[in-house]
Amino acid sequence: MSEEITITIDDRQIKTRRGEKLLWAALENDIYIPHLCAIKEEKRPNASCRLCFVEIEGVSRPVTACSREVEEGMAVKTRTPRVDRLVKTGFELLLSDHNLNCRECPANRNCALQVIAKKRRLKLKHNRFKPIEREYELDQSPAEFAFDRSRCVLCGQCIWADRVEAEVGAIGFTNRGIDRVVTTFNNLPLADSICTECKLCVEACPVGALYYKEGQKA
Repeated sequence: MSEEITITIDDRQIKTRRGEKLLWAALENDIYIPHLCAIKEEKRPNASCRLCFVEIEGVSRPVTACSREVEEGMAVKTRTPRVDRLVKTGFELLLSDHNLNCRECPANRNCALQVIAKKRRLKLKHNRFKPIEREYELDQSPAEFAFDRSRCVLCGQCIWADRVEAEVGAIGFTNRGIDRVVTTFNNLPLADSICTECKLCVEACPVGALYYKEGQKA
């Protein structure tokens, strides 16, 4: 059993396990930190969404909570001007490449982006950054679900579910930077790939990119 240690988050002392990541220590104690890409079982988080920044006393720069291990006596702030600025920028960058027609989204009112916006009082609008205009084909080839890349936030949750939980490996990231997408080998429709349509990827998606067709969710 891991050794229990004490840390302070937002002036509140909490108990957690040595070696635990700061993000999970906070969330397990009902202290909210925005996040999209974090996976508790992942040993080496990639911190790609850039939303879980915090400040730690004695550390010169904000750090991502998903990748920082707790230490005895650590003092953490989840809200500071620097943290709020970084989270706002990261959030707005995500929105610049996201279909924001929330009313027609299957994840409306059950979307991680809406939770972040509400918790941090951020607007679900294209404000500072010019929207990235591109066309995506809607993949409706599976029998019970569909994949809308225009709503994908590149969090990798579906890829983890596919490769680690389902042990299939039908989907993955391809390309770099602004051209990065989640796709199948050779960009085949899901139904023509090795996808088994187990739907674990749909359950893992925190937004409306992978969703059940009407009347198909158990």
